[in-house]
Amino acid sequence: MKKSIKVKNLKKIYGKGESSVNAIDDITLEIENGKFTAIVGQSGSGKSTLLHCMAGLDKPTCGNVYLGDEDIYTLNDDKLSKIRVEEFGFIFQSFNLIPVINVYENIVLPISIDSKTVDKVYIDSIINSLGLKDQIKKFPNELSGGQQQRVAIARSLANKPSIIFADEPTGNLDSKTSKEVMDMLCMCVKDFNQTLVMITHDEKISTMADTVVTICDGKVNSIGTKKDIQQVEI
Repeated sequence: MKKSIKVKNLKKIYGKGESSVNAIDDITLEIENGKFTAIVGQSGSGKSTLLHCMAGLDKPTCGNVYLGDEDIYTLNDDKLSKIRVEEFGFIFQSFNLIPVINVYENIVLPISIDSKTVDKVYIDSIINSLGLKDQIKKFPNELSGGQQQRVAIARSLANKPSIIFADEPTGNLDSKTSKEVMDMLCMCVKDFNQTLVMITHDEKISTMADTVVTICDGKVNSIGTKKDIQQVEI
């Protein structure tokens, strides 16, 4: 069973004294399993810092990040790294594919790092679902931006993670390709029972989420469902 994630009284302070900044200011939040949660807010609101702390990429000043019943920041560096590889998948705006290996090798890279055996049936199902069957022997520079992001999505799913963290994954894509990528991500949430936590500034994308968390000045300003958003629009 995939583990859920929640944060409790999370704070992240940059700098000291009068110049200190509360990037995250006492946030408590629980992410629903098997759902798409969008984190939105203006630039500098703290949403990226929150995502990075939740994903084990940036240690909070204080507070807790629980994966299941375990606070990930009580673990040593090796165990935290193991969680990032085994339990978390990552999708970034810049794709972050390895240029000297082909598409298939990029997709199974997290499994190779973890020294596990590739579940070929599962990987093939991801490749087919994302429309990458004819691209697996190509190198990243032979693909369009949308195709590269699909490879990044496939890679994020490869190790059967508990949670996928996505940081503005459509930021470098045109509107048509962005929609295709978002349709793929929503399909992954549904078909692979995946939990997706995404930062976005795009209102259209946020309306696709099951839950929308709005961050302002390092605090949670609101938590709404798709139904709440539709009622506001009406």
